[in-house]
Amino acid sequence: MAIKKSDLYSSLWASCDELRGGMDASQYKDYVLFMLFIKYVSDKYGDYDGFEPPVNIPKGASFKDMVALKGDAYIGDKINTQVIQPLIDANSRLARSDFPDFNDSNKLGDGAEKVKKLESLIAIFQNPALDFSQNRAENDDILGDAYEYLMRHFASQSGKSKGQFYTPSEVSRIMAKAIGISPANSIAATTAYDPTCGSGSLLLKVAAEAGKHITLEGQEKDVTTAGLARMNMILHDFPTANVLSGNTLFDPKFRDKDNDQRLQTYDYVVANPPFSDKAWSSGLTLGEGGSGDRFQRFTWGVPPTKQGDYAYLLHIIRSMKSTGKGACILPHGVLFRGNAEAVIRRNLVRSGILKGIIGLPANLFYGTGIPACILVLDKENATARKGIFMIDASKGFIKDGNKNRLRERDLHQIVDVFTNAEEHPGYSRLVPLDEIEKNDFNLNLPRYIDTQEAEDIQDIGGHLHGGIPTRDIDALGDYWEICPELRAALFKPNRPCYHDLLVEAAQLKPTIHGHPQFAAFIAGLEDHFKTWRKEAATSLRKLQLDCLPKQVIHDLSENLLAHAEGQPLIDPYAVYQHLMDYWAATMQDDCYLIAADGWVAKTSRILETDKKGKTKDKGWSCDLVPKPLIVTHYFSKEQAAIEAQQAALEATTATLAELEEEHGGEDGYLGALDKINKAEVNGQLKKIKNDKDAKEETAALKQWLSLNTEEADLKKAIREAETALDLLAYQKYPKLTEAEIQTLVVDDKWLTTLATAVQGELDRVSQTLTSRIRLLADRYSAPLPQIVDEVEQLAAKVAAHLGKMGAYVKG
Repeated sequence: MAIKKSDLYSSLWASCDELRGGMDASQYKDYVLFMLFIKYVSDKYGDYDGFEPPVNIPKGASFKDMVALKGDAYIGDKINTQVIQPLIDANSRLARSDFPDFNDSNKLGDGAEKVKKLESLIAIFQNPALDFSQNRAENDDILGDAYEYLMRHFASQSGKSKGQFYTPSEVSRIMAKAIGISPANSIAATTAYDPTCGSGSLLLKVAAEAGKHITLEGQEKDVTTAGLARMNMILHDFPTANVLSGNTLFDPKFRDKDNDQRLQTYDYVVANPPFSDKAWSSGLTLGEGGSGDRFQRFTWGVPPTKQGDYAYLLHIIRSMKSTGKGACILPHGVLFRGNAEAVIRRNLVRSGILKGIIGLPANLFYGTGIPACILVLDKENATARKGIFMIDASKGFIKDGNKNRLRERDLHQIVDVFTNAEEHPGYSRLVPLDEIEKNDFNLNLPRYIDTQEAEDIQDIGGHLHGGIPTRDIDALGDYWEICPELRAALFKPNRPCYHDLLVEAAQLKPTIHGHPQFAAFIAGLEDHFKTWRKEAATSLRKLQLDCLPKQVIHDLSENLLAHAEGQPLIDPYAVYQHLMDYWAATMQDDCYLIAADGWVAKTSRILETDKKGKTKDKGWSCDLVPKPLIVTHYFSKEQAAIEAQQAALEATTATLAELEEEHGGEDGYLGALDKINKAEVNGQLKKIKNDKDAKEETAALKQWLSLNTEEADLKKAIREAETALDLLAYQKYPKLTEAEIQTLVVDDKWLTTLATAVQGELDRVSQTLTSRIRLLADRYSAPLPQIVDEVEQLAAKVAAHLGKMGAYVKG
């Protein structure tokens, strides 16, 4: 049985705990990621039968050989000399600096401590479920995704300066999509370059959008991070990607093969350089107009000594072919800072190369909390470009721990709007170059896009004389366009420009829901989504062994989004997000199980091991078809009987509690007992057996005994019934046909959950209308003269009461 994707991630993250101790995240990540790397290449290329494997595994240098070292007092040194070094010698793209020192006593401890720590780490990767020999890198690389998962977690724990090796996946995907690379315009010779590639995630997202093995090249200043990038490339099945170490601005490694004084140029260039690098010019001696730079990157101007943002941008532009596309993440300061940067910015805008600017939310990145933006570059037809397309997406995110994160809906909306150049008030617009020139080439997004929400204006006339302002009712025009008669059913004219509500506030919701036009509208939306559900069910039933889950969710989500688009009063991206959330939580794991095993519902025992090493059987489970689905579908009568018994038990328990409360005081029949239990009650009954004056006490005690017995009998009956039902459900699994499993998973599990989420969006339509009308009704329900009258009446009453009490009221 395949390991669930989420379980793979969590088990790998557990390996970090084995090493964490006092070690910094930026250090222990190197050990964990190497283990993932060596396990993967050993599984995938250890028995390679092709002409030349992408990664050579020398004899004695595989993961199995590391396992054989467990228990060896010199395990750390032998991993270095017998596994890592031969691996480096056999693969020219790998360097010793790529890998950590497994014999470092400062990090791993000495003697037995080091041996135990390394043994524990190796043991985690010995899990039989972590067999990567069949891992498919094409479109669905579960290992590459696991590597990304670990990188993200390491980045989040590595501190401000050490988390910059990783660009959040969502941002990388936006950049890859914004530059327009796709399978349709890519071939193997298509080139992509990242001058500050970090762990390589950004380049890999570009390759993923290309859908094929394009040529990837990158440079990274930090030697260790460059090693991470090389391993990342191999784990994503890009073993020929070329990642070199060095300072890109001072010593760019990728130069024109025919002219060493020129930079190599690429079809696509992407980067997330260090923000406002204060040491960017280290080693460079630059004169006026960029003289002194043999690569002629600074002809538009030399960036400030302590602000390196434009230095990287100019390097990127110089590295793009004449038709090249690019994208770069930079702090917002590049849009408006003056002096030398203003000169460069003016030249950039006039060149036409700057195609677009995408403003992102604050606190997305691990190295800083400041907001950043993506500058999208395009040399093709640059001179004919008449404007810059701007998006302010700063408000679309979700909180994720101490960071913000773009949701799938945010990512999709940004890409859709940018790709289609859609103009939306308060979000996006194409800004003409002459408007930018009038603003002295200041590109600060708030100058061009007003993201402030419209103020909810208080109407003085409404407050003075009552009535809901007609303009507030008109503002709900999207509703009246669909349900024109609903407006007349809710409001009547009061005087010019004001209306009164025709129904009580408490009746708003039933009135809206019950209106024929609104009911027909909601019914139409429900039917519309039922059509998608039917189509989705047919498609999902066709999933089979070796299906590609990432393709599955792409097709499914795009179809749902397209189905939701154009529907009035519905936010299609909100509907889309429900599916993506469910995919991440449940459906993704299910699809990977189907890809590995087919439509098979296997049960497994739940075994828990305590601190003493004892294993307990906690029952059974089935990930693909959980027990509640089986019970609901096949044993609903048995479940209903149990629920009836549980209801009876709750009633009995409640009655027993009432009796104990009634007679449990110090002077009560039950309160006089040392403890309220069966033995004490029976003992008391014996004492008062012949007491003629104790009839009430006897009755109360006997009632307690009866209820106590009834409660115990019900609990026993429920336990027995649940055990019997559990066995029935367990025995049902082997009998399930493929068609039955498909019905349970597709209809009862996946689509029922999604239908509930979609219904929630439909309910929100009426809730939004109801709450807005109620707010307006409450706001203008009491005009000022009425309030003044009420205050005067109340004041008079208070004065009268005080007068009766003999108090003197000045007035």
